[in-house]
Amino acid sequence: MDIPEAHVRHLRLIARQRQKLGGMLASEKNRLHKVLSDSGIRLGVLFSDMHGQAARDMTKALIAGKPLPDVLDLAGRLRASRADLFEALQPEELSQAHLFVLGETMAHIEELEARMGRFEQELLKGLSAWQTELVLLQTIPGIDVMGAAMLLVEISAEMQNFGSAERLALWVGICPGNNESAGKRKTGKTRKGNAWVRRLLCEFAQAASRSRCALKDKFAALSIRKGHKKSIVALAHKMLRIVFAVLKNKTPYLDKVVDYEALSVQRKAPRWMKMLIKHGYMPTAA
Repeated sequence: MDIPEAHVRHLRLIARQRQKLGGMLASEKNRLHKVLSDSGIRLGVLFSDMHGQAARDMTKALIAGKPLPDVLDLAGRLRASRADLFEALQPEELSQAHLFVLGETMAHIEELEARMGRFEQELLKGLSAWQTELVLLQTIPGIDVMGAAMLLVEISAEMQNFGSAERLALWVGICPGNNESAGKRKTGKTRKGNAWVRRLLCEFAQAASRSRCALKDKFAALSIRKGHKKSIVALAHKMLRIVFAVLKNKTPYLDKVVDYEALSVQRKAPRWMKMLIKHGYMPTAA
């Protein structure tokens, strides 16, 4: 691959720093959860996302020293009963040291999130010429707008620079090695390549393996033989080939499992209903 132009190299600086901040943010979130568990507060048992709005509001209320009834009122639409919440919020040892570390960690988490937001705005602003490619990449399960942006600044939108999906996979280092002798395969380790792209692809594969799409079925079939980690790498390799085809042909990804017509109706039906009622084609609700 040729050396990219200066504009793309500058955007890479932004994207890679944003990725570094993401790693720091994940580490701080894990630390916050560990300190809560150490004090005996077990919110993680009740919340699937410890950093959703309700869980965060409750954590911040605990740090601020608010009464327990006020903290419980912040649970929102959580399915857990008030009694379960009350039990989970009973600390075994919530010391002043715990509160100090929790407060400083929460402040750092919110600072990192704000900083990442500024990096994301700057990155998307610099990719204004690649809006079409950004939209096309988001049709692939597991890839959101920021994932698409960070992938584009690494591999660019010009697939003729690579020539084929195989050469792109070789450059990234996501394809398995081919060490075979006398009909016996000795190793299947991936080669060295672009670690930034490889990390992104594995994140995409993790997300796609949990969504309703053909890629999820592919992961399930692979994991029976290969195990979780190798299956994620194999799925990442497949997704990179899909990325190559989408960018080369300038066509969206169409998943054979997803009913795109039903999704379109689900997304647009409320607006259609309002317009039909507004223009008298449907009676208003009594």
